[in-house]
Amino acid sequence: MTASPVSARERQRAAIGTAVFAAAPATAAGVVPWLLTRWKVEAPVPGGMPAQITGALLIGAGAAVIANSFVHFAVEGIGTPAPFAPPKQLVVGGLYRYVRNPMYVSIAAAIAGQGLLLGQPKLFVALGIGAVPVVAFVRLYEEPTLTRKFGAAYEEYRRNVPRWLPRLTPWRPEGPEPSRARLSAEG
Repeated sequence: MTASPVSARERQRAAIGTAVFAAAPATAAGVVPWLLTRWKVEAPVPGGMPAQITGALLIGAGAAVIANSFVHFAVEGIGTPAPFAPPKQLVVGGLYRYVRNPMYVSIAAAIAGQGLLLGQPKLFVALGIGAVPVVAFVRLYEEPTLTRKFGAAYEEYRRNVPRWLPRLTPWRPEGPEPSRARLSAEG
């Protein structure tokens, strides 16, 4: 199976769609924590300044990972992370070589970071509650859908890259480079 050439218009639609979809993680990692805390710092913050520094680093890392993931969906996947406009090609580059779900992990890191920075334990409770539908969605919708769409290429990826806890070294598909034909889906 060979990948069809990607038009500039398809790339533009993927970039715009991915940018629009940014509202979803912004809501989960920004609006919801704000609604729960109004970003009020509890005094004293449990763990003090080390906890706050760790929290700030988690927030920054989470934001960077989300941005990187969006770029990979638009450029590598020629699509979006949204189920209504999925990628045409399996996204396995960048941080996806370490963990299958870097966006979910980074959203969790950003929420946990806010909990540490603000000294707000309710954000950890919200994170735990929010993890239940996310895990269910990944296992019951995303993984079966990706298996149907990308077949053996996704199965190979799934065997080699963990769902939630990143690998220490990047996964490299067998052979010199992942073949666009192997990682593409027709239709």
